[in-house]
Amino acid sequence: MQTGSPFYYSVPEGMEQVVMYYKKRYKNTPTYITENGYAQASNSSMTAKDFTNDTQRIDYIHDYLTFLASAIRKGADVRGYFLWSLLDCFEWTSGYTLRLGLYHVDLKTLERTPKLSVEWFRNFLKGSLVVGTRPRKGHSQLKQYTAQ
Repeated sequence: MQTGSPFYYSVPEGMEQVVMYYKKRYKNTPTYITENGYAQASNSSMTAKDFTNDTQRIDYIHDYLTFLASAIRKGADVRGYFLWSLLDCFEWTSGYTLRLGLYHVDLKTLERTPKLSVEWFRNFLKGSLVVGTRPRKGHSQLKQYTAQ
């Protein structure tokens, strides 16, 4: 799946493959995934609602965590996972044309608005959502995370 950037692709099975390679190659050294995030396209005609209804980011995070959980179940010593990023921010190669944050930042007012992915990730961290069980698009659980 392509993201909002021509050079960022979603390849969630790669998370497991890389972690398992690292486990084998480096004798299961403790690992931290420090940046993993979804690039959402941005243009001047988009509204805050366009940015905050980020169901594709939810799919992305879910899929990567599913494959990461698989690697952990296979014995990989992963001690931390950090999403990129908390807030929409300036990207060196793309400026403000990509939105990677869990919170939308209005660049005129600097107002921060949580995206749907904030609720999903919060529930995941609380243990309310089990990785590997979320139905894909068109199924009932996704509707829970669709903006009203």
